[in-house]
Amino acid sequence: MLTAMPMAAPPPSPQAAPVARDRGDACPGTLRLHAADDGALARVRIPGGVLTVGQARALGAAALRLGDGELHLTSRGNVQLRGLGQTCGAELAELLTAAGLLPSPAHERVRNIVASPLSGLDGNGLRDVRTWLTELDAALCTNAAARELSGRFLFALDDGRGDVAHLDADVTVRALGEGAHLVPGSVAVAPEDAARAALAAAEAFLAAASAGGTRAWRMSELGLSQDELDALVRRRLTEAGIGHLAHDALPANSGPAEGPAPGTVANGLSVHVPLGRFSAAQWREVTRTARTEVRLTPWRGVVVPLPGLPAAEADGLLARLRSVGLVTDPASPWPRVGACVGRPGCAKAHADVRADAARTLDAAAGPGLPLYWSGCERRCGRLRGAHADVVAAAGGGYRVALAGAGGPARTVEADTPSQVSAALAAITP
Repeated sequence: MLTAMPMAAPPPSPQAAPVARDRGDACPGTLRLHAADDGALARVRIPGGVLTVGQARALGAAALRLGDGELHLTSRGNVQLRGLGQTCGAELAELLTAAGLLPSPAHERVRNIVASPLSGLDGNGLRDVRTWLTELDAALCTNAAARELSGRFLFALDDGRGDVAHLDADVTVRALGEGAHLVPGSVAVAPEDAARAALAAAEAFLAAASAGGTRAWRMSELGLSQDELDALVRRRLTEAGIGHLAHDALPANSGPAEGPAPGTVANGLSVHVPLGRFSAAQWREVTRTARTEVRLTPWRGVVVPLPGLPAAEADGLLARLRSVGLVTDPASPWPRVGACVGRPGCAKAHADVRADAARTLDAAAGPGLPLYWSGCERRCGRLRGAHADVVAAAGGGYRVALAGAGGPARTVEADTPSQVSAALAAITP
C-alpha cells in the first residue's frame, strides 16, 4: 500500500549559525578503525582516486588477508575495507605504508581530495589537474596545522569541465583558461599557486573555527555568509603572499552528475561498480587490465587509463570486465543507483538496502534522477543535489521522496521494496 504523508520541514541552512559540538571528529581512517556489525572498518584515503597498479594490488591483498575480501568505494573516491579483525590495525598500517598509501600517519584522515577523473585523458578539460593533486597532497602531508582538519573536510580539483565542482567540497579549485578559480574566496590565482591557495583556504577555515571556539568539521559549519568566507580566505591568501584577483562565481552544476559513462573513453576504459562494492575477482580483473594506474571516481566507478588502446582490444577488455559483473554499458541504470551499507553491516540500519536496491533496479528508471537507498534517517553517503530519496523506516517499508529538486516537499510510504517504483511515480511531477 502507498500512503502519502507530509514531509518534515527542511532543517535550517547550515550557515544560519555555527555548529557547536562537544566532541572531536570520529571519522574512521586507516589508523582509527570503526567498529561495525560485520567487523572493524578502515577507510583508506586515495587522493584524487589515483592508485598505481601496485598500490591497487596491495589494497586487494590487504582486504583478502585481513578483511572480508571486498573493497567498498565511497562517494569521495576513497576505499573502505570491512570485516577486519579488531587487532589488525598495526598489520594493516604496515601493509599500506609499504605500498606508499600512508605517507604521513598524522595526516592520513585529512587527505580527502576529489579530482576530475578524465583529466589529461580526453582533452575536454582546460588543464590537467594531476600536478595540482600531487602538490596539494604533498603540502597537506607536511603542514602541521592541516592535521587539525576533520576527516570530513573535502578538497575538489576540477579541470574546468565542472564534474567535481558540484560535489559539496569545502575548498574547490577549478581551472580557468589561464589560471584557477578558488572557492571560497571567489578569486583567480595563478595555476602554479593553485595547491598553495587551496591549503591557505583550509588554514583560514581552521583559524576561524579556533577563533569562534567551535568544533566545526566543514566550511559550511562556521555559520558565516559566503561574503564573510570569501573575505577570510582572501585575507589568508594575502598573508601567505599568494597573488589573487576577484573573479565572478562559476556555474557549479555544469558537469555530469553521474561521472564518466561506462564503456570506452578517450585513452582508456570506464566501468561502474554496482553499489560501489568490489568483489575480490572484480578488483583482480581491474588490476590485470590496467597498465600503470587506476582512477577511482566519486561516482563509484573506475577509469583505467590506456593511451593508444586499439578499439578491438578495448572491446575484449570490456568483455572481460563485464564477465565479472562490472557495468560497461552506458545505458545501464546502475550508475544512477546508490545505497549505504545497510544490514547486516550496520546496526542502525532497518533494512538490507543493497539487496532491495538490486531487486528493484527498475525503480531507477522512474524519476529521471539518481536514486539513493538509506538504511536509516542518517542517510550515510547520500547524494548531493537533486535525487530520489528512499529511506528504510523503523517499522518496516520505505519512505520515498524527491530531495533537492525544489518545489513542494512530499513523501510517500511504500510498504515493500516492490512498491518503490510506484511511490516514485506518485511524487514525480
